[in-house]
Amino acid sequence: MAYLYDLFTNRYFLALTAIFLPLLLSLRLYPVIILLVRSKNLMDEPVDRSTHTSKTPTLGGVAIFIAYSISLILLTLMIQTQQGEMARLLAILGATNILMFLGIKDDLIGLSPKKKFSIQFFAAAIIVFATDLRIVSFFGLFGLYELPYIISVLFTIFVFILVINAFNLIDGIDGLAGSVGIISSLAFAYFSFLNGRTTMLLVSLVLVGSLIGFLIFNISKNRKIFMGDSGSMFVGFLLAYQAISLMDFHSFGTTATVQLEAPIMAMAILSYPLLDTLRVFIIRISQKRSPFSADRNHIHHKLLDLGLSHKKASLTIVGINITIIALAYGVQDLNINLQLFILLLCTPLFYIGPWQLRNRGRNSKQTMSRKRKLATFRAFLNSFLG
Repeated sequence: MAYLYDLFTNRYFLALTAIFLPLLLSLRLYPVIILLVRSKNLMDEPVDRSTHTSKTPTLGGVAIFIAYSISLILLTLMIQTQQGEMARLLAILGATNILMFLGIKDDLIGLSPKKKFSIQFFAAAIIVFATDLRIVSFFGLFGLYELPYIISVLFTIFVFILVINAFNLIDGIDGLAGSVGIISSLAFAYFSFLNGRTTMLLVSLVLVGSLIGFLIFNISKNRKIFMGDSGSMFVGFLLAYQAISLMDFHSFGTTATVQLEAPIMAMAILSYPLLDTLRVFIIRISQKRSPFSADRNHIHHKLLDLGLSHKKASLTIVGINITIIALAYGVQDLNINLQLFILLLCTPLFYIGPWQLRNRGRNSKQTMSRKRKLATFRAFLNSFLG
């Protein structure tokens, strides 16, 4: 037993185990869940705005949750986590249990936004009050530093709800939500590794392994399964937890390598869900519709409309996400407000610019094609009429 403990104190071995254990578990779970969902006909049926054309099993989030929970519990027992950190992990599992059942109910019968927000608020409050995990400072952003307690609590809960729903909204094409979740968690894991935060490293990497297992089935042709609201709310909650933990400098030691740029880095890591949600909300409100009404105005839908496949659209977005994370990391020595300006300038430019330019080019070609056809027709008429 002592040998095993020594083995798991090696952070590289622990990191690999944290990825592969939930991956192997999820690969065993998905065939069972797919079979169960099909036998009970709990399928996602395509509608007008759907990007799929046939009934597809949903509730993929259940396997993500089971693989994640079992792996996290086993690994924290192996490394003999301190009591305070164990309390945080138990709070995470308790809050995500609530969201999992909320998501399953939403997948099966549907829930109103009001009910979902209420339960999300409750789940976020569990973490905040049980663990005192809060955004306590803006690190000089807009000239703001330490926040009053009540503002800190309310803003932290708001961030949880924002990220949960933003991630839920991007789950629209095969491979996208899983890929964004993997890249985001890997980025958070990197900073946890730098700062020697073993428990947070586990929180991030166990999610990576769980999502890799999901992604294998999500992009499969014959064994496809969707994440569903059960999965997107669970993953969104964990991404919010990681982002807030990055900004919670009370958890950092004096030797922490990431402090001042933490808010910018967190926004960069979650740039796609945040930008896409803001964009579609503005469009819907400007059209006098509910911001929560469904449509095909997401960036990933626009990429599909340009002829990209689900895989290519997802890879394009993930590639841009990685670029923005690298950019934020590269400007970390600048003034934090200048970092924010660069991020706000480049993020819409990178995500929206390419498909807007390509779309304009396409429209221009179509216009030129129509003009050429009209000129040809006129020439034919002139020659025919003598």
